[in-house]
Amino acid sequence: MFTAARSSGGWRLSVVGHHISDRCRPQSVVGRLCSTKPRARSRMSLPRLPAVGSVSPRVLRVLGCNPSFMTLQGTNTYVVGTGQRRILIDAGEPNVPEYIKNLEETMIKYNFQLDHIIISHWHSDHIGGVKNVLDMIANKNECQVWKFNPKIDKKRDYNFPLHFVEDKQKFEVEGATLIIHHTPGHSTDHIVIFLEEDNALFSADCVLGEGTTVFEDLTEYLKSLQLILDLNPTVIFPGHGSVIKVIKIYYVILIKN
Repeated sequence: MFTAARSSGGWRLSVVGHHISDRCRPQSVVGRLCSTKPRARSRMSLPRLPAVGSVSPRVLRVLGCNPSFMTLQGTNTYVVGTGQRRILIDAGEPNVPEYIKNLEETMIKYNFQLDHIIISHWHSDHIGGVKNVLDMIANKNECQVWKFNPKIDKKRDYNFPLHFVEDKQKFEVEGATLIIHHTPGHSTDHIVIFLEEDNALFSADCVLGEGTTVFEDLTEYLKSLQLILDLNPTVIFPGHGSVIKVIKIYYVILIKN
């Protein structure tokens, strides 16, 4: 099970034994988003999230309109920056017209184009909508798609050009500086993204806004949680669920996960 202890250097995580208690397993949670009906029901209710909303002066959240047992209220995708050239973090599932419509209307309303799309990991609810987004935008040939490149990706085919990020790589647009951090555990290619100006972290599926995540490798996952603690963000923008404020971050990481 997970244990945590505070030392002079901050919180440290460890694993005791090989048993994972029930509270560390994924919880059955689902919500209603956009106009799409959830594909599963749950005894746990979730807060309703708007289809499009501002979560920071430099970050817009556009829900993927794909609520389900695993995706909670849906995949959170984020538009980052304040100028006419911005970055999209994650792109939801493939072939969800309502999401593409909401993203397009957001781009028109705030008068911006996408310079980059950064994908947190290879799971379909995060990378599946990339082709649909590229087909929608006017500068599809200039917009670059980025993802971490584990060995598995050498055998994986994508229907769009893909660039590979490095650990600690930096992206800059007007109003935002993003730094990539490789955080395996949930998947081998998983990354989180640190937003310097807000001292904020896009945690993707490493930390969720509600419930707990699943992981491929417990040891690597714990190392990734420790990295997040060491980054010491004051707010977390998760891949699914509500924004996590500073007062809840240690609870969510140390207790819920």
